[in-house]
Amino acid sequence: MTVMRTPDDRFPNLPGYSFAPHYLDVGGRRIHHVDEGPRGAPPVLLLHGEPSWSYLYRKMIPLLTAGGLRVVAPDLVGFGRSDKPAAPEDYTYQHHTDWMRGMLEALDLRGVTLVCQDWGGLIGLRLVAEHPERFARVVAANTFLPTGDRPPGPAFLAWQRYSQETPELPVGRIVQAGCVTELAAEVIAAYDAPFPDERYKAGARRFPLLVPTSPDDPAAPANRRAWEVLRRWEKPFLTAFSDSDPITRGADALLREAIPGTRGQPHTIITGAGHFLQEDKGEELARVVLDFVRRTRRLPNDVREPALVSPSTRATLHRSPRTRP
Repeated sequence: MTVMRTPDDRFPNLPGYSFAPHYLDVGGRRIHHVDEGPRGAPPVLLLHGEPSWSYLYRKMIPLLTAGGLRVVAPDLVGFGRSDKPAAPEDYTYQHHTDWMRGMLEALDLRGVTLVCQDWGGLIGLRLVAEHPERFARVVAANTFLPTGDRPPGPAFLAWQRYSQETPELPVGRIVQAGCVTELAAEVIAAYDAPFPDERYKAGARRFPLLVPTSPDDPAAPANRRAWEVLRRWEKPFLTAFSDSDPITRGADALLREAIPGTRGQPHTIITGAGHFLQEDKGEELARVVLDFVRRTRRLPNDVREPALVSPSTRATLHRSPRTRP
């Protein structure tokens, strides 16, 4: 298997993204992740989607760590600073789920708050269903877990066609198209940074084809099994969708109808935000996550979640030398 690795000189001085890189080997793939905040604090797992990378969460990470949380934001394989297999067939839904499962287990994250958007939900909700003992709560933002039993909407089908037909995949401009706000040129360039040329974009091109759109899709059985668990999920589950995303509009209502843990939660619609709401309203989404964690600290006995640390302890931990896991 040929694997591409984006040179490090593509990543210095990206606006708003000064986080130290961390790497894990999972199944022979090098996976990059941001790991900020006290190691003993409750972990928040931020999963991005297509075609972004952990840069998407740069506005949220400082607010979450200042609130006493440990933030882990990986780059999916094929994206960001993670390895990029060159052949499209090397990317499958199952491979992506297995790679993120390996990272979750390597870091031994427990009591996790999952924050997931786009493909971050397609992967993250599978992990929640298959490893419920590791998760304390979920925040779903502009995402869903499709089984192919519902026809995809026209907006997704148009995106799927475009992703396969365009000779060049303009990643930064795609992110811009999914935002309400106008992005600075250097921010668009930061989304392009992981992809020096088209050879690095096999994963980005493959993702739209991996979404289950028919009942006989290879990923459909595993997703149906995941829904069997989610329909019994009683731990806190919050939807925080945006008001201007044609791709996932209405999916929040389906999640709330199906998942018991959504009952009584302060679900929200973030206004003035598109598909990439972390880019449009990242600070607002971070506050939603913080408030949700603080409100839902009473957990079932099978979740061992560390207490939020005090400001003085947090300051001490931030000054302490950090070691990679």
